[in-house]
Amino acid sequence: MSTSSANKKIVARFNREVIEQGDMHAFNELVASDFVNHTAPPDTPKGPDGFAAFFTDILRPALPDLTVELHDQIAEGDKVVTRKTISGTHQGVFLGVPPTGRRITIRVTDIVRIKNGQYVEHWGNADLHGAIAQMK
Repeated sequence: MSTSSANKKIVARFNREVIEQGDMHAFNELVASDFVNHTAPPDTPKGPDGFAAFFTDILRPALPDLTVELHDQIAEGDKVVTRKTISGTHQGVFLGVPPTGRRITIRVTDIVRIKNGQYVEHWGNADLHGAIAQMK
């Protein structure tokens, strides 16, 4: 298996096991201790703890039935670009918006750098304005 194929599988596993299933054991296996999230929100730690907190404290409580659909993955060298959609029922506070019970989708594009089978860097762009519009 090529490095590009192996890296795409790592990113797919992260999306399936960590984001969709909430498996923090998998998170600890797949995220390096020196990981840096270059697009962490202001006043949020850029390391693994801040990255994990987004899933455990923000995303999964707001959308407990969430699913992740991977549309495209492009790998070159040690980086994987993924275009995906996160969908779920808005059952908890999300971005300051109280639960609405509405099904929402969040379009996301991520770039992840992989080293030794683990995430070491992340850059992301999520359509949060679109998500908020669906909740109102």
